[in-house]
Amino acid sequence: MAHILISAAHKSSGKTMVSTGLVRALKSRGRTVATFKKGPDYIDPKWLGEAAGRPCHNLDYHTQTGDEIRALFARHAAGADIAVIEGNKGLYDGVDVDGCNSNAALAKMLGAPVILVVDCSGITRGVAPLLMGYQVFDPDVTIAGVILNKVLGERHETKLVQAVERYTDIPVLGAVRRNHNLTVDERHLGLIPSNEHPAARARIETLGEQIAAQVDLDRIEAIAATAQTPAPVDPPALPRPDVRIAVAKDAAFGFYYADDLAALRQAGAQLVYFNAINDVYLPTCDGLFLGGGFPETQMKKLEANKTLRRRIKAAIEAGLPTYAECGGLMYLTRSISWHDDTHEMAGVIPADALMHPTPQGRGYVHLRPTGAHPWGADIAFSGDYIPAHEFHHSSLENIDTDLTFAYDVLRGHGVTGRADGIVMHNLVAGYAHMRDTSKCRWAEAFTGFVRRKKSERGGAPSPAQTAG
Repeated sequence: MAHILISAAHKSSGKTMVSTGLVRALKSRGRTVATFKKGPDYIDPKWLGEAAGRPCHNLDYHTQTGDEIRALFARHAAGADIAVIEGNKGLYDGVDVDGCNSNAALAKMLGAPVILVVDCSGITRGVAPLLMGYQVFDPDVTIAGVILNKVLGERHETKLVQAVERYTDIPVLGAVRRNHNLTVDERHLGLIPSNEHPAARARIETLGEQIAAQVDLDRIEAIAATAQTPAPVDPPALPRPDVRIAVAKDAAFGFYYADDLAALRQAGAQLVYFNAINDVYLPTCDGLFLGGGFPETQMKKLEANKTLRRRIKAAIEAGLPTYAECGGLMYLTRSISWHDDTHEMAGVIPADALMHPTPQGRGYVHLRPTGAHPWGADIAFSGDYIPAHEFHHSSLENIDTDLTFAYDVLRGHGVTGRADGIVMHNLVAGYAHMRDTSKCRWAEAFTGFVRRKKSERGGAPSPAQTAG
């Protein structure tokens, strides 16, 4: 199976835009491209998935075992002509100093040749010792080529190529000129997601055209063909769904892992999507999932949809099983405040969400379920804690001190610094982003809870249809 890992010397080298453009250029050649992103990330996978025309999947050492990473990669790369894995940060960067969870470690695990994207801003001959150092640091990593990025012009390119060719044996696969059309504006959590970007599809097409014109796609495909082929993994058969879970999916809410949504379906849920900005009714459903995203950027529009806010509040208070992560949590508070502007939200949670200029919670978190967790014994996790992650600039203010929480926070911040996962009615709402893996089968647990509550209703309609 042909595959490559795109990495860089450091973050903000432009590798996401290069990777997105490469994926689109390969797709334009008629190739079926599978995409993957290392680490816990929602934004970059949106661009990669949009470019490929199929979902991007995350490979994360924190929440997955090595066997799970290999199996997920093999399953979703199967049937593709080529798989493109985008790393995070730099090639040798990782949480542990020994590099056991670095991009380099992932490349070795998956037998993937590495193509290094180098930000050439302010550098000429110095690119050579940089590449030499990266080669020598771990000879077991195959650095199969380099793409020179942010090149100023022909003269700059000539100096860079001459240095690389004279001092290294790493082939130059392309030189991408600095171009504002090859960038996407960043915000407080990184790139603007493709589901929010007003011209995402046009920008992806431009990226594909520029990469096709400035990068040797034939050599990249040849390099990818040298990768080790993983053992095939058959996808599990889906059961007949017996519950319906409504999922908010729009410009405000878009942070969902593709394999988590698949895990919900595998647990017996039919997923029905709705738009929290435009729709005035919840779909017919037995449960509700409000994922993360950027409700602060859409708060005026969310406030304007008073009918849906009222119906969601009434449904949750009437007992609709609901799970909300980060942005979903913010939407369920009384209000969101950002840049001296405040807008009303659903008002389920007795607190107000306040945006800050710096992160209030960032990185990997460790959670331990409390006895108050309504999903109860269905929470299946191995080890001493549930691994998750958080990245939020908001905090909850004017919060009710008598709230009950589903998790003790062993590492991270959560809602209070010590607790996360507000429990009210049949709702669990927290800042942590969960990942359904062998360490935490949250999708099965939540779907099982939805199923029990549906059974308890007998033949009565769901609160989603009767409330509000």
